[in-house]
Amino acid sequence: MAKVGRMKLGSQGLEVSQQGLGCMGMSAYYGPPKPEPDMVALIHHAVQCGVTFLDTSDVYGPHTNEVLIGKALKGGVREKVELATKFGISISDDEKFENRGDPSYVRAACEGSLKRLDIDCIDLYYQHRIDTRVPIEITV
Repeated sequence: MAKVGRMKLGSQGLEVSQQGLGCMGMSAYYGPPKPEPDMVALIHHAVQCGVTFLDTSDVYGPHTNEVLIGKALKGGVREKVELATKFGISISDDEKFENRGDPSYVRAACEGSLKRLDIDCIDLYYQHRIDTRVPIEITV
C-alpha cells in the first residue's frame, strides 16, 4: 500500500500529511449522516494509508462531526494524527447562521470542541468565517 507523504504547514513546525481528510460529508450537508461504524473505519483506513491530517468543524452536524471524530481517535489513533477544527459560525435555535469572532464565543467554541472531540489539545484551530464586526486582533 502506498503511503502519503508529509509536509510542513506554516512556519510554526506543524507537519501534516500531504493529503488531508475533510470529514464534513460524514455527518452533514451531503445527504443524511453516514453510518458511524463505516466512517470510523474510513478514518482508520485513511490513517493507515498515511493520511493523518483530519479536518472538521463545530458547525458540521452541528457538533455531531466532532463527536464522530472523537470516537475515531480512540485507541491510540489520536497520537497518529494532526487534527484541525474550526470556529466562527454559530447556529441559533431557529437554525440561523451567524459569523462570530467575539472572544467569549471563541473560548466557548474551543471548550465545546475539546469536549466533543474528547481531547486535550487541538493541533490547528482556525476561524471558519470572519466576523467583520470584530477586529481580527481581538478574535485572535
